[in-house]
Amino acid sequence: MTSSRNFDLIVFDWDGTLFDSTALIARCIQSACADLGTAVPTDTQASYVIGMGLKEALQHAAPELPEERYRELAERYRHHYFARQHELVFFDGTPEMLHALKGRNHLLGVATGKSRRGLDDALNTSVLKGLFDATRTADETASKPDPLMLHELMNELGIEPSRTLMIGDTTHDLQLAANAGTASIGVSYGAHHHDSFSGFDTKMVAHSTAELSDWLQRHG
Repeated sequence: MTSSRNFDLIVFDWDGTLFDSTALIARCIQSACADLGTAVPTDTQASYVIGMGLKEALQHAAPELPEERYRELAERYRHHYFARQHELVFFDGTPEMLHALKGRNHLLGVATGKSRRGLDDALNTSVLKGLFDATRTADETASKPDPLMLHELMNELGIEPSRTLMIGDTTHDLQLAANAGTASIGVSYGAHHHDSFSGFDTKMVAHSTAELSDWLQRHG
């Protein structure tokens, strides 16, 4: 790692940060709830839980459902999601931004509420394959905002919190960074409205991938 950079490790959330998937995930949550006959969350309610682990997300999205049926709800969500995941696309400029960061010798990581299967499927079918140095998913460690996910990434790559930057589109991502003692950036084009970021000491709030990429090239 070189001393000219402010951050050696840059960790990205996945859905709503790199991939334009917020609306699809929300619709799949709503469809799963409808399948089981429980109250269907609004778009805002369904979007709020994005970034959490699946179990935690569904508990928030369907609080009236008996606990013994959450496994069934998760199966219906996966059914709808995997049937439509081919519809997902990058936010404009995302691959170019990531390749530019690798060109500056940054380490890149992913901290996501997705499952390992879901993330691996996405990585194996995208131009991002092999680009990330380490990844963590919610089903193999603690869900956001528990700091364990970031701690594991930093320990694996040998990077201190002061040299790590977390980027995400939800308050769960920003609280994760705060709990882990790292810097953070919020992006406003994902699941949570940027007004909800005001309580966090973010380096900036990016309103487009182009704005995020420009900041990272100048300050990352």
